[in-house]
Amino acid sequence: MIIAENLHRSYAIAKKSIEVLHGLSLHIKKGEKVFLCGPSGAGKTTLMYTLAGLEPPQEGSVKINGTDIYSLSMAKRALFRNKTMGFIFQNYMLMPELTAIENASLATAVAGTEATARVKALLERVGLGDRLNHLPNELSGGEQQRVAIARALAHDPSIIFADEPTGNLDSRNGRQILDLLFELADEGGKTLVMVTHDPDIARLGDRVLTIRDGIVQ
Repeated sequence: MIIAENLHRSYAIAKKSIEVLHGLSLHIKKGEKVFLCGPSGAGKTTLMYTLAGLEPPQEGSVKINGTDIYSLSMAKRALFRNKTMGFIFQNYMLMPELTAIENASLATAVAGTEATARVKALLERVGLGDRLNHLPNELSGGEQQRVAIARALAHDPSIIFADEPTGNLDSRNGRQILDLLFELADEGGKTLVMVTHDPDIARLGDRVLTIRDGIVQ
């Protein structure tokens, strides 16, 4: 499903080059739930963004379902990403002026798919059937993250990338969100790649990849 080979990524900070990914390689199978763990600054989020086609590596390759995504033009890579991947972020990333159902429909609009019924069904599935027309500021943090999950799944992607999706939630709401996400991923046979700093959360997955000094240890 996902094959990364010899990834290098560095940033210029105060005229110094800081290498975040140092020849990192990994394989992730279809349907796996893989957690990326490691200390702050280890490169977890950079790795996830690189696997997702959002941050090109300076060296190395990422293949998803046999497609070398960084050999594609930016436009074709964006199209590939919109068809193949869903994203869930710690800060929800909802549009404040859009309702729950409008936010959850954004990915299907970008993908050019008419999926209103699917979006509504997903929102009902995540417990928001009576909150479809509420704005983000009318929803709790847990409810906003449920909208984000529905948005990530609305276009039926094969891969879900999640960056600390429970980081802004209390332990009870966080566990409910994870249970819901795992359930929906399992039903669709989806691959889940999640960044977390919490070892207790990481143990819930199929595999933990610990990132340290820019490599998998």
